[in-house]
Amino acid sequence: MITVHHLNNSRSQRILWLLEELGLPYEIKRYQRDPKTNLAPPELKAIHPLGKSPVIEDGGQVLIESAAIIDYLIRRHGQGRLQPDPSSATYDKYVQWLHFAEGSAMLPLMLNLYVGRLGEAGAPLHPRIESEVANYLGYLNDVLADKSYLLGDELSGADIQMSFIGEIAKAQGKLQAYPNLAAWVEKFQARPAYRKALEQGGEYAFAK
Repeated sequence: MITVHHLNNSRSQRILWLLEELGLPYEIKRYQRDPKTNLAPPELKAIHPLGKSPVIEDGGQVLIESAAIIDYLIRRHGQGRLQPDPSSATYDKYVQWLHFAEGSAMLPLMLNLYVGRLGEAGAPLHPRIESEVANYLGYLNDVLADKSYLLGDELSGADIQMSFIGEIAKAQGKLQAYPNLAAWVEKFQARPAYRKALEQGGEYAFAK
């Protein structure tokens, strides 16, 4: 049985979504953020020393990092679903998206969140942050101009990994200028497996 160590309002929500899309049995062990600090509870460090989420356990293995977990679950349990043929050029693009989410696109969005809390002290950084946000969101918007999902007409693990980018951008009010990106977020949030994962995972502020 796959166990998801699920922290409320976190990236582990997309792991629940993937498991629902694949129709795999799993169990959830729930953790709540500290209401004052918004940090994960220390109990997560008993599962992995970093104390971060998502974390899964499967067959005696403990795995962290969203992209690694998505890759693992699809390779080991997907039976060919939600990823292109590994011998194809499309697969190379798929792997690119798995890395792009956290390696590039997330940084300016997180900086926008944290620097925004500094008030006037953070003002000198905002032009550069906004420039980088526009660069990445504009790129995504262009990629989605002629397709329903990142690789074409079918959902893949790339969309699940990248979903957090779209949801953070939506929560920060960034999608008005990016209609293709906004439509992609609306499309995946309407999927039955996504809705079921929300029911399983509980409160998820970025989905509002």
